[in-house]
Amino acid sequence: MKKNVLSAVLCALSLCAAAQEKTERLDSVVVSASRAGSNTPVSYENVGKEALRQANPMHSLPMALNLLPSVVTYNEGGTGLGNSAMTIRGSKGSQINVTLNGITLNDAESQEVFWVNIPSLSSLISSVQVQRGLGTSANGAGAFGASINMNTAFVSPDPWVSADLSAGSYNTFITTVSGSTGRSRKGWYATAAYSHGSTDGYIRNAFVRSHSAFVTLGWLGRRNSVRFTWLMGKQRSGITWDGIELEQYYKDRRYNGAGEYYDEKGNVYYYDNQTDNYLQHHLQANYTHSFTQGLYLTVTANYTYGNGYDEYYKVNKKLVNYGFPKELGRSDLIYQKRMENSLLVGQAQVKYTRGRWNASAGVSESGYLGIHNGKVLWAKQLGADYPYAQLNWYDNSALKLDFSVFARAEYKPLDWLTAYADLQYRGLDYRLEGTDDDWLEYGGAEADKLSYKRDWNFFNPRAGVTAAWGWHKLYASVALGHREPGRGDIKDNVKGEASPISPERMLDVEAGYAFASGRFSASANLYFMEYWDMLLETGRLSSSGYAIKENVPRAWRRGVELCAGWEPLRWLRLDGNATLSMNQIADYTSYIPYSDYSGTHAVHYGKTTMLMSPSLIGMARLTLRPWKGGQVALDAKYVGKQFLDNSMRSEMAIPAYWVANLSVGHTFTWGGGKQLGITAYVNNLFNRIYYASGWRWESYDPSTGQVYTGIGVYPQAPCNFMVKLSLSL
Repeated sequence: MKKNVLSAVLCALSLCAAAQEKTERLDSVVVSASRAGSNTPVSYENVGKEALRQANPMHSLPMALNLLPSVVTYNEGGTGLGNSAMTIRGSKGSQINVTLNGITLNDAESQEVFWVNIPSLSSLISSVQVQRGLGTSANGAGAFGASINMNTAFVSPDPWVSADLSAGSYNTFITTVSGSTGRSRKGWYATAAYSHGSTDGYIRNAFVRSHSAFVTLGWLGRRNSVRFTWLMGKQRSGITWDGIELEQYYKDRRYNGAGEYYDEKGNVYYYDNQTDNYLQHHLQANYTHSFTQGLYLTVTANYTYGNGYDEYYKVNKKLVNYGFPKELGRSDLIYQKRMENSLLVGQAQVKYTRGRWNASAGVSESGYLGIHNGKVLWAKQLGADYPYAQLNWYDNSALKLDFSVFARAEYKPLDWLTAYADLQYRGLDYRLEGTDDDWLEYGGAEADKLSYKRDWNFFNPRAGVTAAWGWHKLYASVALGHREPGRGDIKDNVKGEASPISPERMLDVEAGYAFASGRFSASANLYFMEYWDMLLETGRLSSSGYAIKENVPRAWRRGVELCAGWEPLRWLRLDGNATLSMNQIADYTSYIPYSDYSGTHAVHYGKTTMLMSPSLIGMARLTLRPWKGGQVALDAKYVGKQFLDNSMRSEMAIPAYWVANLSVGHTFTWGGGKQLGITAYVNNLFNRIYYASGWRWESYDPSTGQVYTGIGVYPQAPCNFMVKLSLSL
């Protein structure tokens, strides 16, 4: 296992540090089988529990990882709580494989992880490993740009209790309490944690009310380990994903049009329950057995259940499109888009570590059922007494079966040389049936119902070599990966006129060098991520006006990641990283929809830069420990220009921005390691006014040849504050 050498800076540069081999802990085998080790030829960082706990409590897990190389994050509400998103090397959330104790958290249909649904993870998990590129094989879905491997399995030998109380700007309050019995003489232990967060958010209607809970009960013996884990996330938050039109941004950057409506006199009102609501439970049972020292078997069962809805107020809509009789005309209405999903996973893996060998293999099978439907709650024209419960204006379901098997091994023919091989097979069966939310709008014909059935079989091989001597390490690897289309890609493509979509393919070639001495560390990593059949929005629309993703024959992400850390004095440390990259499409054509949606106008751009893929990302951090128990940290993050589409036009871009944060803390320590800490956080220290992400629309008027465009953005909060009081016993 790689030692965490930079926990004070979220381990942003742990690849640069020297690694030390440790005896395998029985309680960590379940996650270590899919994690990279010190001699695995992939680029990665480890983030420990202490580093996660030191992160700003307002930040979701993606934002807590913001200082890592090649990472870009933003929050829709402008602060940290609520809907957050991240990219790694420009790869979006659906291409980042996220696992908890070896179980994939990505939604099987959208392939996304909705971080707002599992709040306060930073305070619940014991470690994170972030791998860039295709990384190592794991059970279930493979990474297609990066992976985030989270662990809650670590067993403390001693009892402990901790509590964090935080308060800050925008009426933000976060409370986390946790504790553990430690491991008893007979091997029993229990750990529990609860967190509650609330904020008004920066923009209007960006409020969040969230709860999360975590309980582990287990027994750890000399050769056996049994563990039961429950993780719950519940949230109610205002809808913020529409962003703000750029023109409105310059008038009022805190504006949010969600739920806005007008009365007959033109007075503006807002529907207070324009919200996103979701509850999710994760139940895991794990058994690990050690046959001999270095040979382990792990069996895991997981059940995930989630249900929730989005609620909207819509103005002057055709009632016939929501299942009402045609003669009723138009009306304001309130409706919900509902979903319910279940995921059942069973997996087993073996790990062997002895002498010059470090090998693991695993098999996994999962079944996912997703149900989507829409309910009208009220229509202004019909009043409160209408029997709305009888209406279900759309209803579709999906079944996805996923089988995978992997085997990987590291062998050291020489003390300084490690050879690496990694093979994964993955088979998928996906079924999508029913009616979509625009089915009635376009006539409700039986022929227009969703009916999609597809099987995929993927073979994902990896290989590499590492040479390590003294303070130096060299490595190189090559990997092939595949990714199936997501639910949104499929259903809108099926309803459109574009060619059927195919899975994406990517060849990832990486090579790096790392140096680590006692006070200085540095590394450089070259990557070449070559794509075939990459799925991108080209502007082509479905019959109902939704953007369709299509396969682009050739694209690539090529770059270099640099990092360095220097500790010239015991009380002073400097860290930094930078990513310079080219993220390009070989030959891009955009299809601009006609203003009446009767067709599209093609514009050929040739070689372009991919959307939301900055060519320069950088971070610098200064850490001071000027007095005993005290720490001051100042960091700055720079993100280069990002284009909102693939046309590489300056008017369709997010300007480059940089933002700095400051934290000042002191920890009082007394008898037996008890601690009381107080930390003040200043976010956006220099009050930078910027937006970090966005979207664009275009339409073409065939009568005039005019192209009309618009931009929406997600403004981030100006200078704001947070104070945290921590107690550990």
